[in-house]
Amino acid sequence: MVRMPESRPYHHGDLRAALLANAERTLRERGKTALSLRELARATGVSHAAPGRHFKDKQALLNALALTGYERLAQTLDGADDPALPLQSRLTALARAYLGFAIDNAELLELMYARKHDPDASDQMAAAVDRTVGSLERLFAEAQKRGEIVEGDPEEITLVAAAVLHGSATLTATGMLTPEAALAGVDGLVHHMLHGLKPR
Repeated sequence: MVRMPESRPYHHGDLRAALLANAERTLRERGKTALSLRELARATGVSHAAPGRHFKDKQALLNALALTGYERLAQTLDGADDPALPLQSRLTALARAYLGFAIDNAELLELMYARKHDPDASDQMAAAVDRTVGSLERLFAEAQKRGEIVEGDPEEITLVAAAVLHGSATLTATGMLTPEAALAGVDGLVHHMLHGLKPR
């Protein structure tokens, strides 16, 4: 392996975006433990001190990666949501979008859901969770007001829905389900979630 000199230039266009892109690539290929600011600097072609201008330490980098993931998830869910659809069709579209994101970004999703975020990022993280998971809770609360689903705490209903979807994503990540089978099963998952398993 060729050692790069320590006196590499700082300037790199949008360094923060380049660092995050390389960090996500490392996360996908080698996992969270392989991430280091020094290695990231080397991979990005800048001096080892340059990442410090954007991330005070590895945890700050992980926080930024998680926030980037939440932003992409929010865009994915926003793109799939159609309030004009009936509830089951709307939930199915959102579930399929979430599961697709989870399958394509398994390592990033694990990082997003980790509870080891720096307190400095807690407000940003709470807002990111609200924009994604919170949007599902609001959807259930609205459906309750219209009498489309049972009464109860919308947060608990959201937890059930999240557990079902995340369980399917985990089964896919561990190879028990193929991505194709997981996505094909979304209609059934949402149907059972809305209607239960009792004979009708």
